Amino acid sequence: MDAKPPQSRFTLGRQSSLAPNRQGSRDDGDDPEGLEAVEPGVRLMYSANEGDLDSIQDLLASGTNVNFKDIDGRTALHIAACQGRTDVVQLLLDRSAEVDPKDRWGSTPLADAVYYKNQNVIKLLETHGAKPPMAPMHVQNSREVPEYEIDPKELDFTDSVNITKGTFRSASWRGIRVAVKTLGEELFTDEDKIKAFRDELTLLQKLRHPNIVQFLGAVTQSSPMMIVTEYLPKGDLREYLRRRGALKPVTAVKFALDIARGMNYLHEHKPEAIIHRDLEPSNILRDDSGHLKVADFGVSKMLKVAKTVKEDLPVTRQDTSWRYVAPEVFRNEEYDTKVDVFSFALILQEMIEGSPPFSSIPEYEVPKAYVANQRPPFRASAKRYPYGLKEVIEECWHEEPFNRPTFSQVIKRLDYINDQIARDNRWKAKPLRCFQKLGFILKRDYSNPSTRSSQSTTR
Repeated sequence: MDAKPPQSRFTLGRQSSLAPNRQGSRDDGDDPEGLEAVEPGVRLMYSANEGDLDSIQDLLASGTNVNFKDIDGRTALHIAACQGRTDVVQLLLDRSAEVDPKDRWGSTPLADAVYYKNQNVIKLLETHGAKPPMAPMHVQNSREVPEYEIDPKELDFTDSVNITKGTFRSASWRGIRVAVKTLGEELFTDEDKIKAFRDELTLLQKLRHPNIVQFLGAVTQSSPMMIVTEYLPKGDLREYLRRRGALKPVTAVKFALDIARGMNYLHEHKPEAIIHRDLEPSNILRDDSGHLKVADFGVSKMLKVAKTVKEDLPVTRQDTSWRYVAPEVFRNEEYDTKVDVFSFALILQEMIEGSPPFSSIPEYEVPKAYVANQRPPFRASAKRYPYGLKEVIEECWHEEPFNRPTFSQVIKRLDYINDQIARDNRWKAKPLRCFQKLGFILKRDYSNPSTRSSQSTTR
């Protein structure tokens, strides 16, 4: 006669890392009323949840199956791994618990431990042969492995340091320094993070421009998954502005041109325009020559058919900066490439003013100010905004997206302003060179005795 399938579901404590709703019951303290009437396997799971080693030993001694599964396919080992009960995990493994059972969603005890960041449990399970979670982009056929795939063994993280918000680390690859963005195993169960990783890879493969960070390859067939890009040792614009403060107009305009050219390339990209959507100083990097490159395309969007897109999640639930976000994004409305123009205006003003937009206001309050059509004040003197630079900023952060200029138009305006600044600097330099030349002549004549003698004879 076939064994009766389990009818109970264990809902206390932390739930499976792959379960759609991971909210477990909060009643994980006292023994629930009528527990003695519950089947032994569920009582085993309860004891694992509570860390009750004596009860676990009694249940196993009485013949309870150490690998009992509830209706969701979860075992006591799953429960202990979720809760971080290292001693319970050890006891269950000593009693021949299966190390890699999968629940109905495909999650293993190791995957659960990784998700809940229970490091000691992770080490213990791996010691007993637990297999790490398979990378979500893993393919069975070797012919399907992407051509950009990098062998993780070729990446040397010795002397590695965190760069750009800590989302990237430096590494050595085939003798060159590279930047590596890692998708941690604990995020393998987050479908939004996986989708963002895939989308970023798709984008990076298409991009080739002097003002866009260069994609080199990726690790997708093993865990952890990684994106490898060129390494820019001079860091990001946020750190640069923090150190330097307000920039001279000539420098700010040159930096703005670098950003605008990179963004124009994205917006004019064929066949699909690309919206960055997270343009802010920490996502803009400096190369060895001092030029800027746009980076980090984790939330970028491609306009394939429609002219507008909409966020899957409100910006308040995303791991991105709110201080530079356009009001239409914060309102969770459909938007287009003009959201990047809005962010660009804030960055350009920050370079002149020397402080982030609305720096005295908490970040979560800043988008509300934009929605109310408030903009960061212009405190710097008028000469810091030469030849219509202030007007460019005001047009770029216009309340109505369709009234904001394109980056192609911005580049033309900035080129003009840059030329005017350069012309002014040349005119300022001419009198100085004349005085320097006159001083040289006088000094030469004074130091030359024959010249002074001839002048005296003439008189």
